[in-house]
Amino acid sequence: MMLRRSIALAFTIGFLSGPAVAASGNPVKMFDTDNDGTLDLAEVKKAASAMFAKLDPDRDGTLDARELRGRLSAKELAAADPDRDGTLTLDEYLAVVEQRFNAANPDKDGTLDAKELNARAGRALVRLLR
Repeated sequence: MMLRRSIALAFTIGFLSGPAVAASGNPVKMFDTDNDGTLDLAEVKKAASAMFAKLDPDRDGTLDARELRGRLSAKELAAADPDRDGTLTLDEYLAVVEQRFNAANPDKDGTLDAKELNARAGRALVRLLR
């Protein structure tokens, strides 16, 4: 009986530590839909749109500070909110995402690799994607 539990536990751990768990820690693997090893703006915006929908449980089409769950500071939210209504629409959220993408792309090649995503600006972008 003890052997069966040990085998089952080992199988479960092995299964959980497979590609799905490995990819969950690596934004390139999570969001790189064309599998080129980098993220372009379209892939980033697709991931950001999915996250927006996930963060909007009341489905009102906006995110307030509570729904953003610390992804933006109060100052960043105010700067990203041109109509000053205290919320971000999808377009406003994607504008912030694009700004952060550009900040994380110092070589201006239009793609982000793992090194760029691990830099401070890249980590700020990733916070908006997951």
